[in-house]
Amino acid sequence: MILDRLLPQFDATVAVHRVLDGDPDAVYRALTTADLAELPRSNPAVRALFAIRSAAERLACALRGRSAPAADARAQLRLADLTAHGEWVKLAEDPPHELVYGAVGHFWGGETAWETIDAAAFAGFDRPGYAKIVCGLSLRPYGDARTLVSYEARTQALDPASRTAFLRYWRIVKPGAAIVMAGFLRAVADPLRAARVPADG
Repeated sequence: MILDRLLPQFDATVAVHRVLDGDPDAVYRALTTADLAELPRSNPAVRALFAIRSAAERLACALRGRSAPAADARAQLRLADLTAHGEWVKLAEDPPHELVYGAVGHFWGGETAWETIDAAAFAGFDRPGYAKIVCGLSLRPYGDARTLVSYEARTQALDPASRTAFLRYWRIVKPGAAIVMAGFLRAVADPLRAARVPADG
């Protein structure tokens, strides 16, 4: 797997799996064109998690005498639109089998700061005080007309102090991360299922 090549060693991981209607080509298109910005708007659990995180960051910034970061108000956010340069970047792709994207940042302790990186520099990034996140979508045929999708996120802290702080944070947020990832797969599954109803009926 591409994920194993990009981040074979990691401190934490979470994975969710779901069988979706459609062959790998159709499911891959749906996964990469789904609007992630809609997820907190359409999923109450995800919306609540985002609100809690935002409130915690505002509090942490206020206690430190800093301004809270502005909320990301992008109208649309699709995996297909990720580039090789930015905060979250497309790291590798093998349509319709795998898509891997990631980020480098400091996202524990109440504040989130993402580094602007190039995909080519991701593997060699090793600056203390940061951690790498790699997210991978893996698709495998499941019978004649369905696809098994595995969605995994791995994190590797880049120094011992960051690892200790991150793992303390991870114990709290891991269930929420799984909810968000499962919510994304559900948001993709519903229209795929609806599209099959006339043909199955």
